[in-house]
Amino acid sequence: MSGTTPQPIPERFAERLLAWFDHSGRHDLPWQRDISPYRVWVSEIMLQQTQVATVIPYYRRFMEALPTVQHLAAAEADTVLHLWSGLGYYSRARNLHRAAQMVCEHFGGEFPGTVDELETLPGIGRSTAGAIVSIAFQRRAAILDGNVKRVLARHRAIAGWPGQSATLKQLWQLAEALTPSERVADYTQAIMDLGATACSRSKPDCGACPVSDDCLAHERGEQALYPGKKPKKALPLRHTQMLMIENPAGEWLLEKRPERGIWGGLWSFPELASELCAADHCAGELGAPAQVEHWPTLRHTFSHYQLDIQPVHLKLARQPAAVMEAGRRLWYNSRTAPDIGLAAPVQQLLDTLQLRSPRQLRLANDHSD
Repeated sequence: MSGTTPQPIPERFAERLLAWFDHSGRHDLPWQRDISPYRVWVSEIMLQQTQVATVIPYYRRFMEALPTVQHLAAAEADTVLHLWSGLGYYSRARNLHRAAQMVCEHFGGEFPGTVDELETLPGIGRSTAGAIVSIAFQRRAAILDGNVKRVLARHRAIAGWPGQSATLKQLWQLAEALTPSERVADYTQAIMDLGATACSRSKPDCGACPVSDDCLAHERGEQALYPGKKPKKALPLRHTQMLMIENPAGEWLLEKRPERGIWGGLWSFPELASELCAADHCAGELGAPAQVEHWPTLRHTFSHYQLDIQPVHLKLARQPAAVMEAGRRLWYNSRTAPDIGLAAPVQQLLDTLQLRSPRQLRLANDHSD
C-alpha cells in the first residue's frame, strides 16, 4: 500500500485500546507517580532511543538529585552529565539543562501547557510536547514516538520508512485522528505500552493486541514489513588513540571535550591521531618519560560512524609540571572522584585500569553523540 494513500479511520480504536490498558497496561512506572510536567518531560527525554528497563534506575537517580526544574536549571553542567553518564546521546542531557534554564528564565519556572510553546524549548519536538500536554496537563494532544509509529504503520499498513516526509505526514494525520478527547493521559500511555509490549518490533503477540481484529498487517501476515526500514548505508570508520596517562600518585589525566561534537561537554582521556607516537607526544607535551603499554583496539559505534580506539597506557616516571588548564584538565582519582560526566569508553577503560587486566575489557556499541 502506498505511503501517500489516505487511510480509513478504524472504529472504536481508542475505546478498545483503553479497555486493554485498564487490565494489561503498565501502571507502576516511576514517572507515573506524582505526575508533573517536569517529571513527564525528563522521562520522555530519557526514553528517546532508550528502553524502559534501562531508563528506570537513571530516572530515579536523576529525580533524587534534581527533583524540580529549578534544581536542574541551577545545577552545574558536569552534575547533569554525570547523572546521564551511560545513557548515551548526550545532546539530550545538554538540551535538558538548557531547556530547564529557559523554563525558569522565560516561563517563571512553570512549564507552558501547549504543544507550540513547548516546542520552543531545546530538545522538545512535537511528540515529546504532545506527551507532556496529554499526560501532565490532561489536554488533547497526539504523540508519535517509535512505538506509536510501529502500531499505526502496522494497523493501517502504511508503507515506507517513517523518516520520510510523506510517510511521517500520514502517520501524524492518523495519530491526530485517533487521539480521543477523554482519558487522553491514559490513551497516550496505552498506545506507547502497546507498541512496547504486544506490538513489539520482533515477534509481535497479535493474540494479545486489542486492535488486531482490523489490523491490516495482521490480516495479511505482513507484520514484519511495517514500519519500513531505514535505507542502510555503510558507516565510515575512523581511528584514534586514547592516552591513559597515569602519574606516580595513580591518578589519570582527563580533558573536558568541547561542547559541540561527540561526547560534548564530557570528560575523556586525551586523544592522539593514530599515526603519531604516543610516547613522543607524552614526552613533548608533559616533559616526562613514560612506560608504554598498547592495549587491544576497541571498536565503538556511533549513529553516523564507527571509531576504532587504540588505548595506550602511559605510566609517567615523574610528576609532570604545569599540565593543568583550569576547568579543562584534571587528574582523576577514582577514590575521590568528582561528579563529572564521563564518556562511555572512558568509564569502561577506567574500570578496567582498576582491575589492571585489559584482556577483560569489553566495549559495547553506544550511540553517545
